[in-house]
Amino acid sequence: MPKHYLKLQGAGHFRQRLVLATLSGKAIQIDAIREQDQHPGLRDYEASLLRLIEKVTNGCEVIINETGTRLRYRPGFITGGSDMTHDCGTSKAIGWFLEPLSLICMFGKYPLNISLTGVTNDGSDMGVDMWRTVTLPLLRHVMHGDEQNRDTLSEQVVGAFELKINRRGLAPGGGGEVFLSVPIIKGKIPPVSILEEGLVKRVRGIAYGCRVSPSMTNRLVDGARGVLNALLPDVYVFTDHMRGDKAGKSPGYGLLLVGETTTG
Repeated sequence: MPKHYLKLQGAGHFRQRLVLATLSGKAIQIDAIREQDQHPGLRDYEASLLRLIEKVTNGCEVIINETGTRLRYRPGFITGGSDMTHDCGTSKAIGWFLEPLSLICMFGKYPLNISLTGVTNDGSDMGVDMWRTVTLPLLRHVMHGDEQNRDTLSEQVVGAFELKINRRGLAPGGGGEVFLSVPIIKGKIPPVSILEEGLVKRVRGIAYGCRVSPSMTNRLVDGARGVLNALLPDVYVFTDHMRGDKAGKSPGYGLLLVGETTTG
């Protein structure tokens, strides 16, 4: 057990602190976690993230005091693994867990294959569709580099990034399930420079619905195309309507639109 901890205050940037501590191998101590709050201490979703990190690492140590206002975290060795499962609960969406999990496991010993259950889409956290459409291509770009060194870096990457939505679960009931596959990189990651925004050349989107009429997703598509087609012709919105066991426990619908620029 280390004698010295890097001491931090407050509950802010909780995920970033855990990610950086795990990758750097430094033990941290977080004090005064919501100490003046009506319900002090760690939240259930933060404790769930700690349990998730324990599953993908070996030898990490988590010490929480009785009130939950102090956390001592000593990171372990990042192992990754396969055939793993984790229940993310319903307080936070699965996307809240995907971001730190993918960043940590990219530097693991083995590729990660894990099934996460919980809320796939809600109104506050990143949905799994946005993570798959926006974050996943950026992570692939980081791992594989640009066209000049893509062949060399591809030989250093073991596994492949993949996110598959097996079941949708909207807030508040949840009931969704996604399968995440994270590769590992052996070697140095080159610097990434993305400075030019470019102009929007096409728009892609997905309209999803669970336990509602299929006409709701069609109305979302018609409404989006009615606005966007006046600006550019290349607009395509997919529909994803879930039924039965794949629709989770709560009804709802939503729309995600992503614009791709001329610079990628």
